[in-house]
Amino acid sequence: MARIEDYGLIGDLQTAALVGRDGSIDWACFPRFDSGACFAALLGTPEHGRWIVAPRMDAWEGPRRYRPRTLVLETEWETDTGAVRVVDFMPPRGKAPDIVRIVEGLRGHVDMFSELIIRFDYGGTIPWLRRIADGRIAVAGPDGLCFRTPIEHRGENLRTIGEFTVRKGERIPFTLTWYPSNERPPRAIDAEHALNETDQYWQDWSDRCGYAGKWKEEVQASLAILKGLTYAPTGGIVAAATTSLPEKIGGERNWDYRYCWLRDATLTLLAFLNAGYLEEARAWRVWLLRAAAGDPSALQIMYGVAGERRLFELTLDWLPGYEGSKPVRVGNAAANQFQLDVYGEVLDALHQGRVSELESSKEAWSLQRRLLGFLEDAWKDPDEGIWEVRGPRRHFTHSKVMAWVAFDRGVQAVERFGRSGPVERWREIRAEIHSEVLEQGFDMQINSFTQFYGSKRLDASLLVIPLVGFLPADDPRMVGTVAAIERELVHDGFVYRYSHDEEGRHIDGLPPGEGAFLPCTFWLADNLALQGRLDEAEEIFQRLLDLRSELGLLAEEWDPRARRQLGNFPQAFTHVALINTAFNLSQQEERSPMEQRAPHEEPSRY
Repeated sequence: MARIEDYGLIGDLQTAALVGRDGSIDWACFPRFDSGACFAALLGTPEHGRWIVAPRMDAWEGPRRYRPRTLVLETEWETDTGAVRVVDFMPPRGKAPDIVRIVEGLRGHVDMFSELIIRFDYGGTIPWLRRIADGRIAVAGPDGLCFRTPIEHRGENLRTIGEFTVRKGERIPFTLTWYPSNERPPRAIDAEHALNETDQYWQDWSDRCGYAGKWKEEVQASLAILKGLTYAPTGGIVAAATTSLPEKIGGERNWDYRYCWLRDATLTLLAFLNAGYLEEARAWRVWLLRAAAGDPSALQIMYGVAGERRLFELTLDWLPGYEGSKPVRVGNAAANQFQLDVYGEVLDALHQGRVSELESSKEAWSLQRRLLGFLEDAWKDPDEGIWEVRGPRRHFTHSKVMAWVAFDRGVQAVERFGRSGPVERWREIRAEIHSEVLEQGFDMQINSFTQFYGSKRLDASLLVIPLVGFLPADDPRMVGTVAAIERELVHDGFVYRYSHDEEGRHIDGLPPGEGAFLPCTFWLADNLALQGRLDEAEEIFQRLLDLRSELGLLAEEWDPRARRQLGNFPQAFTHVALINTAFNLSQQEERSPMEQRAPHEEPSRY
C-alpha cells in the first residue's frame, strides 16, 4: 500500500479524491466529503473500490506535480518505448461531481491499462452495471456513476478493464460522473474544455493571494489545499478529506475528519484573512451563524459540512483499515464533547473579522453575546480539552486560556469597535480567569504551565498562550514553559502533543505511540520567533517544509523513525499552521531586534 504522503488531492469544492503515485484513485466520496466512498481501497483492498490508469509494463516514475497555482495533478512515467502523462482533476462543481483523467502521449508510444472497480457504501456495495451509447452506468441504492471514454472496455470479475496504446501527441479522455440514481445520467462533459476552465479557476483564485513574503510559493500551495477542503455551497471547511488514516500504523487512533471543526475552520478563516481572501471569510461566518444557532450551551466542537449536528460514530468491520489499522470509523463521537476552547476560538475569529474590516453583522454580535453569557459560569467547569480526551473531564490550562480569549475579545469589541455589552462584567471575568490560570495552571517546581490544574504534565497546547495575547512570549513563565517543552516534548526535532504519566499512559487512555504533532511544531517556531530566537524558528520552519510531500501536502503527524506521515490527509490544521507561521516569521523579519521582542497590538496567531 502507498504511503500516506504518496497521494495527491484533487477536488471540486464539494468533495475530493486521492490519487496515488501509481495512477490509482484509492479514495473518493460522492457527492460530498462525508458521503459513502466510491473508492475505498485506501482503507481496504482494490476489491473495495479503486480506479487505476497507468502503463501496462514496467515504468519509471517521472515528475509528479500540480500545475502552477492549481489542484490539477500531473503524473509522468517513462518506459522503454516512450513517455506518458496522466492529468487528473475535478472541475469546480456544476450540477454533478466529475473526475476527469486525460492520458497524454509525450514521446514514442506507451501501452496503458485502465481498471475501474466501483463500490459504494465504503466498499460494501457492488453496483449493477450496464452499457449506454457512450459509456457505462453503475447504480446501487441512491448512487449512480457514469463512466465515459473512447477506449473500449470489458467486464471481468466485477471490474471494468480497458487496454490501449497512447502515442506522442495523443490525448485520451476519461470521465467519471456521479448522479442521483433516480435521475437520468448527466450529459457528457468535454474533458479539454473542463481542463481549461479548471486551470483558469485555480490560477485566478491563487493570484488573489496577498502574501508577498519569501515563502510565497509554499503559502499559495497550502492555501489551495485549504480551498480544496471547502464545501462551497455552505462555506464549511472540513478538517481533512479522509477518515481513519491512523496516527499510529496498526493502532486504533483512527478518526473521521471529514467534518467542520470550529477550531480548524476558525484558524483557516484567519489564514484566509491574512492572505486577503475576504470572500471565504464571509462565507465561513455565515456558515458559523447557521451551525451555531440555538442554545449556546449546545455549541458543538464540530458539525457536518451543511451544519448537521448528529455525527453518529460507526465502525466498518468489513474494511481491514490502512495497513491493518482498525477500527475504521465513520462519524465522530467527539461531536458530543464539551470543549471550552471552542468558545474562545469562535469569539477570536469573529474579532479578527472586525480587525480585517469585514462588514458588521448584527447576527454575529448577537451570537457572541449569547456565547459570552453562557461562558460567564461555564468557564469554571472542567472539559475534554483541545485533544478531545475520551475520559474524565479536567480543568485544562489551555481551555481556561481560551475562555480568557473569549472575554478579552468581547471587551475589545466594546472598547475598540463600539459594540454594546456588559463590558465591566466581562473585564472582571477576564481578570478572574487570568489570575486563576497564573495561580493554578503554572507549576513553580517545574517552572512551566501544565496540562491541567494540579498536574505536572506538559502539553504542547500551552504554546498558544503568547500567540493569543494571554502573556508576552518573553514573560519568564513562558520562557520556562517553552524550555520545558523543548526538553520533554521535542524529539528528533519535532513536538509531541503531551507527556505521559509514570506508567507510560497517555491522558486519553489509548495506547501510546502516536507521531509528532506537526501543528504544535509550527507553534514552537512561532514562540521562538517571538522570543527573539528567529534563526532557530526559521530552522524549525524549514525542517517542517522539508517534510511536505513532493506535491506540498502534509498530514497531521510525522513518524521520525519510519520517516513517514501519519493521520488523515491532507490536514487543514497543519496547512493553516504553516501559513500562519510563514506570516508570523515574515512579520518578525521586518522588525528590528528590539521590536521583535516588543508586545504586539494584535497577537500573533497559531
